[in-house]
Amino acid sequence: MSYSVPQVPGEPEVDRPVAGSGGGWPLWEVFVRQRRGLSHVHAGSLHAPDAETALQNARDVYTRRVEGVSIWVVPSAAIHAADPDDVAAMFEPFADKPYRHPTFYQIPDEVGHM
Repeated sequence: MSYSVPQVPGEPEVDRPVAGSGGGWPLWEVFVRQRRGLSHVHAGSLHAPDAETALQNARDVYTRRVEGVSIWVVPSAAIHAADPDDVAAMFEPFADKPYRHPTFYQIPDEVGHM
């Protein structure tokens, strides 16, 4: 089944991607910060042609009840992750350096706020 988008007379011809055609818009990852002082948290993903549209769509989809104070959109292609099979090589060097752990240090009794 094909779907034809109606054109307004005089409107310039626009190349609109068809869902599932493989020529669609890039995928964007959305991060929302709920309140000041908190970290941005991954809220979901959406498709958009550019960053401006991605921000507008993210605002409409992920902050409908005015629960956010900041939104980030990042192209999914720009996110790089470590291979789960390389976890040992990535994190093992820190195991033999206990001074990098906060529990290594003794906090003086005079410091009451930690």
